[in-house]
Amino acid sequence: MKVYKIIEKKHIWFGISLTIIALGLVFMAMHGFNWGIDFTGGNMLHFDIQQTYELSEVKNALEKLDIDFEAKKAGDKGQELIIKTVNLSKEMQDEILDVLKQKWPDTKLVRAETIDAVIGKELQKQAVIALIIANIGMLIYITFRFEFNSALAAVLVLLHDVMIVLSFYAIFYIPVDSTIIAVILTIVGYSINDTIVIFDRVRENLKNIRKVPFEEVANLSISQTVTRSVNTSLTTLLTITALFLFGGETIKDFTLALIVGIGAGTYSSIFIASPLWSMFRGKLKTAKA
Repeated sequence: MKVYKIIEKKHIWFGISLTIIALGLVFMAMHGFNWGIDFTGGNMLHFDIQQTYELSEVKNALEKLDIDFEAKKAGDKGQELIIKTVNLSKEMQDEILDVLKQKWPDTKLVRAETIDAVIGKELQKQAVIALIIANIGMLIYITFRFEFNSALAAVLVLLHDVMIVLSFYAIFYIPVDSTIIAVILTIVGYSINDTIVIFDRVRENLKNIRKVPFEEVANLSISQTVTRSVNTSLTTLLTITALFLFGGETIKDFTLALIVGIGAGTYSSIFIASPLWSMFRGKLKTAKA
């Protein structure tokens, strides 16, 4: 079996991640996130066009109203339309319906909802609390099962994955709605599973292979588990990619973020987690010396 020199090249792996995150931070500082109405408040209008249409036609038809809006296809047949806007008066909502009827006479308003910005702030708060609790819980669990250095490395890897996803949202200015919470929590759970598999193999090899540097044991462990990690991720990504391509407009942003997050989680589990653990162990030995 070929043993990959992962630990020795940690500066390359760290450099790739830090470059992406730094670029994301630059975009966050420049224009922030493209917050959706789930966080800023606004209206959600659901129409049944009752025939096939293109989103470009919707945008062209509503262009004359001079309003900021986000349009997505919906429904099994792709004949429904969801429009998200800032808070609009009842008259303006009726005007949107009238414009759509001019283009598609059978258009019906299925439902109209008003989303309060307070709900969005509460969602942000709950998401942050959930992440903090999850990280503390995993820190305690991994410390108990392995050691504190590995627990610290695992938690930093989770923060790495979250920052990669947030950078993706910022760089490409993708609308941020409530699904980002599901995306982040899903990625955190997926990433920690891959990391634990590798750490578990490292622990077993440390017991069986004596008087060998930790770096060599870590390289061996990663090489032994990399096929399993990649194959698991690929099968998951194939399913999510199919959803992205054929699942409809309403879940495109969600599935795209999942693809990026799972890719980042697989990358960090293989190339970031064990090098961090090795680095922390080295610093601990230096401090003791």
